[in-house]
Formats: sequence, structure tokens, C-alpha cells
Amino acid sequence: MSESNNPEESVSLRNEIIQSGELVYKKPELMNDVNMHYCPGCSHGVVHKLVAEVIEEMGMENKTVGVCPVGCAVFAYRYLDIDWQEAPHGRAPALATAIKRLWPDRMVFTYQGDGDLACIGTAETIHALNRGENIVIIFINNAIYGMTGGQMAPTTLIGQKTSTCPYGRDPELHGYPLNMTEIAATLRGTCYVSRQSVHTVGAIKQAKKAIRKAFEASMAGKGSSLVEIVATCNSGWKLTPVKANEWMEENMFKQYPKGDLKDTTNE
Repeated sequence: MSESNNPEESVSLRNEIIQSGELVYKKPELMNDVNMHYCPGCSHGVVHKLVAEVIEEMGMENKTVGVCPVGCAVFAYRYLDIDWQEAPHGRAPALATAIKRLWPDRMVFTYQGDGDLACIGTAETIHALNRGENIVIIFINNAIYGMTGGQMAPTTLIGQKTSTCPYGRDPELHGYPLNMTEIAATLRGTCYVSRQSVHTVGAIKQAKKAIRKAFEASMAGKGSSLVEIVATCNSGWKLTPVKANEWMEENMFKQYPKGDLKDTTNE
């Protein structure tokens, strides 16, 4: 179909396409019409879109509460038109616990990076999951502190260079990468633990399925869920978006293999 220069004809044509079943994609209505502050090529925008799509498809637009971290996603509340709370650094699971216990009919999730979740928030993360709080933790792991200058994070790989380990992470000096998702899978309070990525269309589809399953489990009172997204930080890694995806595939997936680590949702 050719595009018309007449605005009224364009609207009519668009409606005709939609009604004829030819619409293959639209921006989620929960996504606010504002420019995101993320760097070009960042994984955050894709994950935000998936979260918005799942909330809409579940019909939970008016009953979802998100908890923002301190980190690159500190302004997540600008982008999704749902209720949000801002947590102190690392304390998102504790805040989510309070919200869910006071408002059990709400779908409550945290959205956290590796520094927020796996460093300053390690205690809050582990204990909320171990208690089996009916919340979802969405964990963005790009192996670096992206917002504050590219410092080494708990998930930084052995040999990976950052501003605070410019010669590469040395386990004798800096310790080993922390696999938080594997730890979460061992806790009795968790019902669903998964690790995904969003660097290809197929990966995006799998990540969306994981997020949907986690949200459904939380509303069914099954316990805690954690969905890790292995992500890129092309600015912190000093790579182009394409090269960052390639580096992630070649290096990150070895330390952080994808797939479901635990699923007791059908028990």
C-alpha cells in the first residue's frame, strides 16, 4: 500500500491495515512517548518494552508496581506508565517485599542491575528470595557499573578490563565473578529462576516468555522469581553495539549460560 500525503487519508489507511489483520507490531501503550536516556545499543530499552508488553497482555496495567534501582535504570519510572517506587541503592527487594505484603493483589517487581543487586544489595536479594516473597526480580547483568564510570562489578569476568581493574580482573586480587542466578536457584523460596538475553529476535522471544512466567507465578503465590538478562554495555565496554553483542556471545555466555535454572511453577 502506498502512503498518502493527506493526514486524513493516512489515518484511514492505517486503520484499514489494522482492521485487515496486517499489523505486525505496535509500541506498547504503557511505554510513555519520551526519549530514553540510555546509550544507543543498550539492552535496557528492549527489556523495558518486554515488561510493558507482558503487563498489558496480562491486563495488569492498573495493578502493577515496579521498584527502580540506583543505576542506569534509575529513571525507569519515566518510561512505563505504571506505579513505581524508587528504592535506596540495593534495597529494591526489601521495598518490594513491603509493597507486596501490604498490597497482595498487586503484581510487584524490581528492576535492578548487577551493581545494585549483586553488590550493595546482595543481602536484600538473597533474603527476599529465600523467604519466598511473591515478587519478581528482573536482573540486568552487563558485568560493569555502567552509570558511574565503568568500574568493576561483582559479575565482571576474569580478565575483563574496567576503570578499576585496568589490567583485567585478577581473581587473586579481586575475587571471582558472582553467579547470583545460580545462588538463587538453590534457595527454597524461589519457584522460577531463569537467565536470558535480548540480543537477537529469538532471544527476545524467550526472554519475554520467562518474564511472563515469572509474573504469573508471583500472582499465583508460588514464591519468588528471578529473571536475569545477560546484557551489553557498549559504552562501558568501549565497543560498538554490534561488537558488544559479539563479545557478549563469545565471553559472557560462558560464565553465565542461558536457560531455566529452576522451575517449580507446576508443582
